[in-house]
Amino acid sequence: MTPALPRVHIGVFDSGLGGLSVLRDLRQAGSQAQLSYLADSGHAPYGERDADFVVERTRRAARFMRERGAQLLVIACNTATAAAVNPLRAELAGWPIVGIEPGIKPALALTRNGHIGVMATRGTLHSERFVALQAMLAAEAPDVRFHLQACVGLAQAIEQHPLHSPAVAEVIARHTAPLREAGCDVVVLGCTHYPLVAPQIQAKLAPGVQLVDTSQAVARRTAALAAELPPIAAAQPDALYTTGDPGPLQALAERWAGVRALAQRVKI
Repeated sequence: MTPALPRVHIGVFDSGLGGLSVLRDLRQAGSQAQLSYLADSGHAPYGERDADFVVERTRRAARFMRERGAQLLVIACNTATAAAVNPLRAELAGWPIVGIEPGIKPALALTRNGHIGVMATRGTLHSERFVALQAMLAAEAPDVRFHLQACVGLAQAIEQHPLHSPAVAEVIARHTAPLREAGCDVVVLGCTHYPLVAPQIQAKLAPGVQLVDTSQAVARRTAALAAELPPIAAAQPDALYTTGDPGPLQALAERWAGVRALAQRVKI
């Protein structure tokens, strides 16, 4: 269970709409908190971009949130975390930054047959941060096999099409098939976009497969850091920003995360 968020201003950033899966858990934990969400949909998806591009876009997002008074930044994007969280923490020392990464460690505690699937972007799976984490856990559990599935096109499909559309279903089917064939009994959702279509993913896997999503863990870490911050005088209404089309963000934020705000298009 996530501790209640105090009256603080939290900025949440993602390459697009995926971070709404994190925003939902933060909103449920914090009736007093002020939440600002920035979707860089105009430059999504990040998973197929090079690291320098992702670092620069994340820097701009962080600057944008600081200028709007956010006391804490949540990078609700696995690819951005993998590429940029360490340099950002060094550059912005003293400003709390929470990142997110695939939950392969909790997956180890859940697997019964030793076959764990990891659905993530190519950028996340090839990052030094993920490779180091996987190597460490593989050494701890040498009998476990990780099946890495680079889900090319899935985040983009979620950005561009309705969640239950045939276009999204086709990409999900293509990327879950290898994990089903490998007999994975646990599948890690290593991109914040993927929980938005978790029921569709679940339906394409074998019965009884457990999905691992780290959104709640991120919310708990955010709540712990927020408890150390001075409360703001009065929380302002939640804010939604995007570098792309405001319509999908506004609609999905209300339906998925319970956040009602007029989405604004911005240039960063």
